[in-house]
Amino acid sequence: MQENTVITRKYRIFAQKNNMNVSDKISKQESNFVKTKDFTKRSQWYQLKEMIEQGLVTKVKRGVYYYGANEMLDQTVEISKVVSSGVFCLFTAWRYYSLSTQNPVEFHIAVTQKKKVNLPENLPVKIYYWSEMQYSLGVSEKEIERQKIKIYNLEKSVCDAVKFRNKIGLDTTIEVLKNYVKRHDKNLNKLSRYAAQMRVENILQTMIMPLL
Repeated sequence: MQENTVITRKYRIFAQKNNMNVSDKISKQESNFVKTKDFTKRSQWYQLKEMIEQGLVTKVKRGVYYYGANEMLDQTVEISKVVSSGVFCLFTAWRYYSLSTQNPVEFHIAVTQKKKVNLPENLPVKIYYWSEMQYSLGVSEKEIERQKIKIYNLEKSVCDAVKFRNKIGLDTTIEVLKNYVKRHDKNLNKLSRYAAQMRVENILQTMIMPLL
């Protein structure tokens, strides 16, 4: 224990002498996200570890961290402000509605095909460029930390799983459908309307009927 204390003091002194402050480094960026690949000093790694233990930093995925966990709003809110025209979709929406147990390492956001989005380098966001119909259908607003975000509603999110089944995998699509049919707030008529508009009504019926 004494040896660890000595090491801790040495690292603190080293960090102070070299003026390598992780929070200062992050504050110079466009967002509160930082990648450890940008660290150039060993002291920064130690500072990061301390900040995680203090609850000041949250790990988003391997090599990517979010600074200000106890002071800033939910990451979802901050990202919605960076991509103000975007709508949370797919894996992010499925996670929000508890339709999937998968914990995405990125935030999935849809924008129109005509929209050009320039993201800060360290922001863990995957952008989808959708047609105007696909983008505008089923947009809803939810409140997180007293802030509103845009996310596709429950039924639209289910139809998206069916529409993009070949890209996301049938296992994920079936998981979404199974969890949806268990919900007391499901609206099958609404689901059918969205499926018809998205031209996936037949495949949806084929997949969901055995689950009902």
